[in-house]
Amino acid sequence: MQQRVLRETGIYLVTVVTVYPRPFENTTMAGSGAAHLHLGKLNLSILRDFYRREFLECIDKCTGTKALVWDDGLTGPFGLIAEASMLKEQHEVERMFRLEASGLPSSNVQNIIFITRPRLHLMEIIAQCLLNEEMKGGFVRKEFYLVFVPRKSLLCEKKLKEQGVYGSFASVEEFNLGLIPFDSDLLSMEMEEAYRECYLENDFTSMFFAAQSLMTIQALYGSIPYIYGKGDCAKQVVDMMRRMKMEMGGVEPQITPQIDNLLIIDRTVDLLTPLLSQLTYEGLIDEVFNITNTSVKLPPEKFVTAEDKKNSKEEALSEPKKFILNSADELYAELRDKNFNAVGIIVSRKAKTITAEYDERHSAKTVGEMKQFVSKLPHLQAVRTSLGIHTSIAELIKDYTDSDEFLDSLRCQQELIHGIDTDKVNSYIEDCIARQENLTKVLRLLCIQSMCNDGLKPKVLEYYKREIIQTYGFEHLVTLSNLEKSGFLRPHSTRTYQVVRKTMRLIVEDINEQTPTDIAYVYSGYAPLSIRLAQTLARPGWRSITEVLNLLPGPKVEEVQQIPMGLRKRRASVTSSQSSMGEQKLTLVFFLGGVTQAEVAALRFLAQQDDGHPTDYVIATTRIVTGAKLLAEMMVGYSPEGLPIAPGF
Repeated sequence: MQQRVLRETGIYLVTVVTVYPRPFENTTMAGSGAAHLHLGKLNLSILRDFYRREFLECIDKCTGTKALVWDDGLTGPFGLIAEASMLKEQHEVERMFRLEASGLPSSNVQNIIFITRPRLHLMEIIAQCLLNEEMKGGFVRKEFYLVFVPRKSLLCEKKLKEQGVYGSFASVEEFNLGLIPFDSDLLSMEMEEAYRECYLENDFTSMFFAAQSLMTIQALYGSIPYIYGKGDCAKQVVDMMRRMKMEMGGVEPQITPQIDNLLIIDRTVDLLTPLLSQLTYEGLIDEVFNITNTSVKLPPEKFVTAEDKKNSKEEALSEPKKFILNSADELYAELRDKNFNAVGIIVSRKAKTITAEYDERHSAKTVGEMKQFVSKLPHLQAVRTSLGIHTSIAELIKDYTDSDEFLDSLRCQQELIHGIDTDKVNSYIEDCIARQENLTKVLRLLCIQSMCNDGLKPKVLEYYKREIIQTYGFEHLVTLSNLEKSGFLRPHSTRTYQVVRKTMRLIVEDINEQTPTDIAYVYSGYAPLSIRLAQTLARPGWRSITEVLNLLPGPKVEEVQQIPMGLRKRRASVTSSQSSMGEQKLTLVFFLGGVTQAEVAALRFLAQQDDGHPTDYVIATTRIVTGAKLLAEMMVGYSPEGLPIAPGF
């Protein structure tokens, strides 16, 4: 059987004038702009404006000058809905601080507003801040407020009472921030521990927030006529939505439905896909450098110009460079979903185009021609800057994809998904343990083998456990136990993977990575099961794969929501008009437990196909994940703030 691995590819590097303007930088609470949010099939700027309005009403309840004290985990998400400049210019926010145990910097504001997630260790820090202020006499001049995101917590309030500071707050509010628009077709709740909470701690609070977010979507964009789901958590979310709808007492949003279908996919239905190494441009950036709230920090050496060296201090030059990554960047929108083997060709072609357009100035002879060239100059300069940035990023990624470590790991993954020697101890995994390589990498490969073999034989599983404990420490007994509880590792059972792989055509040979014809290009030959389910739902429907759905974990959900008669007629008129114009239907796909950038790319690819039954997609998720992030949730001593850069392949 042919094994597909990432083939060596040349990144055609070009000589460009590389200037890095401030709009690419994203400091704390610096908005990335939202002009691109209205460009998709669904105008997501409406959702962004809704959350912004709610947040501003929340902080404007206290009059006078304000200082906002941010839980560091919220600065990124809030930066996507409310820019720092707007808060300062229009809402009397004079200072903004990070929540730190060292206390609050001195300020003369009248109101201090703590904005935090409901976590006990953060309550201890807030209590310490208040006690420090009391010692300094700050209580005389200031009012203190507390805002929980997304909801209040009785445990947290109890903790503040135990610390003796709860009475210091003028009010304790909550701000229900749900699905945050990341791009024109992508929404995320950025709930870092949703999978761990549901499948390890049996805490389904995050599913309540997911249901609540979907109700907000329906309030803004109309009721969704058809709901489909697969998995235990998917059923829970649909049940919660049904109860919430009943509690509304039949009061429906009088808005013509803009979304035709809702598909909810539980991550447990397809745990294999996120564990595999993503091979799209955006997926690889996320795998290697961790994209967080649409921004990424990169090593500075590739982005320092001669001018920077001349004007900047040495410390500033050693700091990571932060870039915003979304479809507002024209080149990134073109590159992000491509297999990395196609990136070099596109970058080279774009460089030649830019050079040719700049050369047009030499042929401009009349005033009109010169004026036309000058009008294009800002756009050309922006594209050239972007080209320099993405050339440097591609070089960084290529350093990783050319490494023996990456290629050997990828080769092992490809062998396992093809079913080669999955029923015995894998020599490469064994060697990785012996070399004490990154534990996340070892566990990732081990879990892939377990899923591709429908579990491991008892002797094989015990051997792996013994080797890992002896090499990495006895504390990882807990890690291995967590992996078994949450479905990543299991003893051998009935063979389902082979049936699903064949029926759903998960392995595609001879994939064309430059001009793909199948979603399998995102993993160079492997088609994500989750996206195959979405593809099959669109055509010919799930009835054609009843056997496969029965093999996958969790129940199947199908529900029809009644649309008010007046809106139904209007919707029918719109649908008829769309059909005659050949426009696409719109499906919202919600991934519970996380989605990878490669899966997002695959759905975007499906939306571009003209197969006679066009469907457009908006993707929502509890979190953007990689295999390393997902497994990190299962590891002993896990901290969502502590995920390292380059966490392994």
